[in-house]
Amino acid sequence: MPQHTPDPSPERPRVGLFLVPAHRRRAPLADADAWHGLDPHRLAWLIRHYTRAGDVVLDLDAHPAVARAARYLHRYPAVLVPDGATSRVRLTGIRARPAHIRRLTDSGVSLLLAGLPRPGADRISLRAMTDAMSQWRRLLHPGGFLLAVLPARTPEPGRISQRSAVVTAARAAGLRYHQHIPVLAVPLPDAEPRTDAATAASTRPALLDGRHVPIHIDVLAFGSTTTDQEAADA
Repeated sequence: MPQHTPDPSPERPRVGLFLVPAHRRRAPLADADAWHGLDPHRLAWLIRHYTRAGDVVLDLDAHPAVARAARYLHRYPAVLVPDGATSRVRLTGIRARPAHIRRLTDSGVSLLLAGLPRPGADRISLRAMTDAMSQWRRLLHPGGFLLAVLPARTPEPGRISQRSAVVTAARAAGLRYHQHIPVLAVPLPDAEPRTDAATAASTRPALLDGRHVPIHIDVLAFGSTTTDQEAADA
């Protein structure tokens, strides 16, 4: 997974599957340390691959797991705080000269993490998500990335999927669709009876309230344009 390089073919984003780590196959993944269902091990992997040492990692939810992973990887964790009618990026848990802090935050963040839907929303609204993506894009420095995590859900009749709504909103806001990463929440079985013609008809699917039990979450990666790309597009 390249760092700081938006996908040169935004119409054909890559797909990467995150398997359950071998050391976690017998332990629950959605524990108190999980960030929107993403365990600390794979969360740190994402931060490491989308940033470099000394970069600023902004978490809209101020989750302690993100801050711990960022500090362990020698990144600067940050949160968004109200500042009058707007918001500003504030580094957390560090001691540095004010001039150094301003330099880090004024140039934009390298990685922004957002759990979706946002608090207070039951579903993703295309218009509201486009507005949010536009605001988040302005917080990224050129070449930075936004990672959005959302539960995998079957779209309701007559509605587009949440994932499609997020991708559409991000593109409308000027972000490039970089990668889709399905993250398994449970280990895959060694054998699936429903793929065998002899047992498929007699095997009942796992349902929860009449729907298939979700076994993964979706992580969508979007990249901001670099200065050279912005000049070329203009």
